[in-house]
Amino acid sequence: MLRIDMLLIFLVAYGAASLLHHVHNAEFLTEYPNMPAWLSRAQVYAAWVGVTAVGLAGYLLMRWRYRLGGLLALGIYGALGLYGLAHYVVAPPSSHTSAMNITIWLEVTTGLLLLAAVASSMLRLSRRQRETKGRSWATR
Repeated sequence: MLRIDMLLIFLVAYGAASLLHHVHNAEFLTEYPNMPAWLSRAQVYAAWVGVTAVGLAGYLLMRWRYRLGGLLALGIYGALGLYGLAHYVVAPPSSHTSAMNITIWLEVTTGLLLLAAVASSMLRLSRRQRETKGRSWATR
């Protein structure tokens, strides 16, 4: 069973992978195949800030003991990592360099790991709440 420590590990891993992919994307934007002409380096970094704000909000909610809200935000944060697959909508993996594919898949994989940890934590939280309700009803 995953513990909160594992959730934090997956959160940090995804955060690092997300940063790596966004930095690579921003710095090599013109080399990514079929990227929209209107997209700028600054916009890629702004997207990372927006995505990271969701993760930070989830982390802070967890620290402040708003577990359900924190887990929901962290789930959204992890799911945002799947958006890296959009690169393959505009061009197949073979059109991307090895570094591009590695950063895309690292972000996607760590996002999925974070989602799995969030799902596990939500199940544990749900079980605890059911057990607590059952005990309080039985003691009346």
